[in-house]
Amino acid sequence: MAVKFFGQFLVEKNIVTRDALLRAIDLQDQNNLKLGEMAVSMGYLTAADIQRAHNAQMSKDMKLGDLLVEMNILTISQLNDVITRQKNTHLYIGEALIQVGALTSDNLQQHLIDFRADQSPYVSEGIELPCSIANSNIWEMTADLTYKMITRVLDLQFRPGKCEQLTIINTNFMMAAMDFSGDVEARYLISVSELLQKKIARAILREESVECEPPEVLEDTVMEFVNVVCGNVAAKASQMGVIININPPVAIRPSVEGLKVPAGHTGFIFPIHAGDGEKMQMILLIKN
Repeated sequence: MAVKFFGQFLVEKNIVTRDALLRAIDLQDQNNLKLGEMAVSMGYLTAADIQRAHNAQMSKDMKLGDLLVEMNILTISQLNDVITRQKNTHLYIGEALIQVGALTSDNLQQHLIDFRADQSPYVSEGIELPCSIANSNIWEMTADLTYKMITRVLDLQFRPGKCEQLTIINTNFMMAAMDFSGDVEARYLISVSELLQKKIARAILREESVECEPPEVLEDTVMEFVNVVCGNVAAKASQMGVIININPPVAIRPSVEGLKVPAGHTGFIFPIHAGDGEKMQMILLIKN
């Protein structure tokens, strides 16, 4: 796959070793606190406060900080303090590679320029569907909410690829789908690799390990994520004056040949690159 992260790009170009990259990522993990973690370290929140806000975030399209303020857990002044501390202490991967001795500050900027040039044909800077597609604003909102929930609910770092029209849905380890009806008709699908299914399960179940969970439970967590996303999509669409009814999600195991886009539908795929070898896609099958 052409889409990659900066560290992966440097390893593939033999600029840094994989061991150096892993050491830099470990340094990032130690240094870069999430908003909730930073607020706890500053004495503004407790772990229970974060849990309450995360639970509320599952059904509300709001950033964690804004939600904490709305719930009167943080003041606006405290939120600004936390965000400022995060910005001032954030360690980017390039800087971390310098700290572990894998890069120098002199060549970092040129490597970043080369990386951006390499990725420009593949990575999407926005969400755009053809103007000829009816209700394109609804489908763009659906993609946007999917990306937000991947960040907020699953806590995954990812890079969105460019939306493409498709006629065949390629096979993957698992797919979960939900049908839309009402003012619009479509099928929403999330396609995941085995690695990503486990990451989703860990986030939804709030468990460090899911290795002992049965396959049915792991599938249920992907369907629950679809349920969370589509529930938010329906709520947002209602605010836009469009009624979307959602049905319970279902698990799909496509054959090796993949799935054909049904007759009378237009299919779009939104690649979601969450790491080397970790394949995730959002797919929309929109009724014409």
